[in-house]
Amino acid sequence: MNINNPLLILTTVSSKEEGERIASKLVNNKLAACVNILPQMTSIYRWENKIHNEKEFLLTIKTAKYHEQEVYDYIKDNHSYDVPEIITLEIKKIDKKYSEWLNSSIRPME
Repeated sequence: MNINNPLLILTTVSSKEEGERIASKLVNNKLAACVNILPQMTSIYRWENKIHNEKEFLLTIKTAKYHEQEVYDYIKDNHSYDVPEIITLEIKKIDKKYSEWLNSSIRPME
């Protein structure tokens, strides 16, 4: 059983530098145990009635349910997009040792 209800939060950013800035802050503040910055990818989407074809980076943020809103708020307050993608995936199963590491790497529930 995982007492912290681990989550994976996804967001996309326009540059590696923006991703590193957001990731570093989340990890430094112990809101996330780890953030992966996946290499540049192509995103095709509709925005303001136009189709866009842009290069983006994907951040995968490992955290706990009790930090979810803080992570969302930080991303929204520090993101270059007007409407950033922020999606939470619940983790149904996690390795016990990895879960223990995750628990020890984030701020405890207040």
